[in-house]
Formats: sequence, C-alpha cells, structure tokens
Amino acid sequence: MKRCVVIGLGIFGQNIVREISDKGFEVIAVDKNKEAVQRVRDLAGKAIVADGTDKDLMDQIGIHEDDTVIISFGDDLAAATLITLYLKQLKVKSIIVKAPNEEHQIILEKVGATEVILPEKEIAHKVARSLISPNVFDYLPLSEDCMIFEMAPPESFLGKTIAELQLRSLYNVMVIAVKDVLTDQVTTLPPAPFVIKDGQVLVLAGTEADIDKLR
Repeated sequence: MKRCVVIGLGIFGQNIVREISDKGFEVIAVDKNKEAVQRVRDLAGKAIVADGTDKDLMDQIGIHEDDTVIISFGDDLAAATLITLYLKQLKVKSIIVKAPNEEHQIILEKVGATEVILPEKEIAHKVARSLISPNVFDYLPLSEDCMIFEMAPPESFLGKTIAELQLRSLYNVMVIAVKDVLTDQVTTLPPAPFVIKDGQVLVLAGTEADIDKLR
C-alpha cells in the first residue's frame, strides 16, 4: 500500500487526508495542534501530535524514499523549507508543498520540493475560466501549451458527428472521450460517425487558446 504523510493539518491538510484516506493510501497525519489531529484521527492510519519540523519525528515515522509527503505550513516559509531540506536528504522522491505565493514557490523548489501548490492562484484561475468559458467544467494542465478540458457541447455541436465538427482540422482540438451524464457511459476516442447529443460531456485536448475558440 502506498503511504502518504501529511504534515500540517490546517484546512488544506485536513481535506487532503479526507480525500485520500479511502483511496488506497496508508495516511499518516502530523500536526502540533491536538484539536487538528483529533479531527482526522478516524481517517488516518496514524494521527500524531508533534512538531512536523522535528527530525527525530521523521526518523520515528520511518520516512521511505517512495513515500509521498505533503507539507502544509501556511505562511511559515522557514518551517516548510526546513522539513523540505530534511526530506530531500532522505531522498524522498515526492515532496509536495503548499505555498502562499510564487516567491515562496521559487525557494521551495530550489531546496527540493518536487511540486509546489498555490491554491489561491489555482482557484482564481478556475473561477476566471468559468467566467470566460461557462461551458468548461474542469481542466487539467499537461504542459504550458496543452490542457485537457471537460466541457458541455455548445448548442451548435448537437446532432453533428465528430467528422462533421472537424475539430482537429479547424481548431487543432482533439476529442479524447465523451461521457454520457445520465448513464455514466464513457466513449474513449469516439469514431468519426459518433453523434454529439445533449447531456454529454466532451473531454478535449488542446491549447487553452484553441479551446477558447469553441466558446
């Protein structure tokens, strides 16, 4: 079983524990705040009241190279940097750190964080995206130039086949799946004769600029 250590149990850390506790992870939750630890004790395999920056604690937990460690210390850059450095010394391959801004992100990446999450920036981007393209339900950046989007088909798409829409030739956008909302049936790589209907969700791959043209 893959193990995930969550250090820092503020709102973000607690929600991470809730989300992954029943997804096949062994979860170890750590915070020096007893009340925060008690909130997740029924969800985590181990819930420990301790200072997450304590090296001895990391030794007691027995952090492994293949563990995923998620660090959420709010604005405390010193604490996040300290534990990231120590985890890097332990050769942990996956160190995910929550940061409040891009300045902290730069520092944390330099000391060894494999991924830095900026929740406020990501939420702002999602809200802006929903205002700009109301049809878009969700998106997943694959690179700076390519994203996967889930969107409701515009009215002009309904009743037309994949071939008739010519999304790849006209917009440089590829339909990689179509999900029927009512039945939950997913058609991957739908063929050219596949007809787009109301009540479906399109899963598209392309650049943000190209997908914006579908609005």
